[in-house]
Amino acid sequence: MIRILLAEDQKLVRQGLKMMIETDPEMKVTGEAGDGLEAIQLCETHLFDLVLMDIRMPGMDGLEATAKICERWPNIKVLILTTFNDDDYALEALKRGASGYMLKDADAELLIRSIRSCMSGGLSLEEQVAAKIVPRLLKHADKKPGRADPSLTSRELDIIREVGKGKSNQEIADELCLSLGTIKNHMTTILDKLQLRDRTQLAIYAIHHGIV
Repeated sequence: MIRILLAEDQKLVRQGLKMMIETDPEMKVTGEAGDGLEAIQLCETHLFDLVLMDIRMPGMDGLEATAKICERWPNIKVLILTTFNDDDYALEALKRGASGYMLKDADAELLIRSIRSCMSGGLSLEEQVAAKIVPRLLKHADKKPGRADPSLTSRELDIIREVGKGKSNQEIADELCLSLGTIKNHMTTILDKLQLRDRTQLAIYAIHHGIV
């Protein structure tokens, strides 16, 4: 069972999120907070696996609360859920330890998938947000990247490199002089091999592992 804390200042929104989340029998909302400080206080007395965190809240906001929770309880994942499609907010949230950044217009299926991605160690980003921040991450990639999976072939690394540059499958096919179908087959193999959900996560993998 995934135990979830909802940190959101609007009660009606919390109720709606609770209903969406608990359509999955393996997820349970076991705590609710109206601001960041209350979220931290609940983390001190209850066991949570993930905090679904709003950014704009009275008192302590979601960004400050995220930083404190991730520092004090590194086993608790934080997924930002906000109305703000803003790359600066998203980058700051990730910098402070969040495992994902989603917009409130997400449907139940996407929200549940994002929670599962965070819990499995993935980085879950709304596509609209990812399109903005991946190029910025490219500019500020870690100077000491991690080592890429040694099972990746040279062709797979070529494809990952192009994904990290933000190219589409067709653009990659043109760049590498391969058919679109071949690229799609390679993409399926790569995602399965690295246990990643989508090309957004693959782009971030490319950045964090120095492939681009």
